[in-house]
Amino acid sequence: MINNVFVFDIETVPDVAGARRLYDLTDLTDEAVAKVMVAKRQQETDGASDFLRHHLHRIVAISAVFRHDDRLSVWSLGDESADEADLVRRFFEGVERYTPTLVSWNGGGFDLPVLHYRALIHGVSAPRYWETGNDDTAFRYNNYLGRFHWRHIDLMDVLAGYQPRASASLDDIATLLGFPGKMGMSGKDVWPSFLAGEITAIRNYCETDVLNTWLVYLAFERMRGHLLGTQYDAEIARVRALLVEADKPHFREFLAAWPPREGVAP
Repeated sequence: MINNVFVFDIETVPDVAGARRLYDLTDLTDEAVAKVMVAKRQQETDGASDFLRHHLHRIVAISAVFRHDDRLSVWSLGDESADEADLVRRFFEGVERYTPTLVSWNGGGFDLPVLHYRALIHGVSAPRYWETGNDDTAFRYNNYLGRFHWRHIDLMDVLAGYQPRASASLDDIATLLGFPGKMGMSGKDVWPSFLAGEITAIRNYCETDVLNTWLVYLAFERMRGHLLGTQYDAEIARVRALLVEADKPHFREFLAAWPPREGVAP
């Protein structure tokens, strides 16, 4: 039985407001500031990367799949007008309330460090998340911060045996397992989409990413022996039923790209 599991993913854009303070770029547009940020990153890496450092990302979407008791939900935190502080606060309030098992794809390498910096900037308190056993001894050897602990399962890290050279993309693994994989856009498309005011498309993309992560997690739990017999098929059927009931365009597209396996009821 899988219960109290919170799969999450974030989408980010350059923190142009922070860059203006850091680099004194008060007279430039957001787009121009972002170009300066990328150029500085390329200088730092001798052209090897234009991916911004974690503290220079601003969160514009957090999406989740939550399995709690007998319920399964998929949604994006807050509404489309919610500011970053509200999104970050909602994420950590969920941890505070439910103490779930967090599941991510590269969450230890990207999502959580970004969330740490943004919580710090916005003054978001998250005592349950930062607990390491001082107030609750159950967290001493199993907390959200320990790389080899199980309160946060970074599937990319775990499946690679904690070896960066063995890591794979979510798109590859989801596709190999017969799931839809990346849909609609990729991470590099988020900033231009944000500039164009397409926050709905960004949130939809983030939701399909967490759906892929949830499905990979189910396969992982089957491999671990935690979903026995028909339990795995039942969880898959639960996802399909949820998406059919929600009847949203991006969920219909997801289902269309995910035909049922032969011999398994849809």
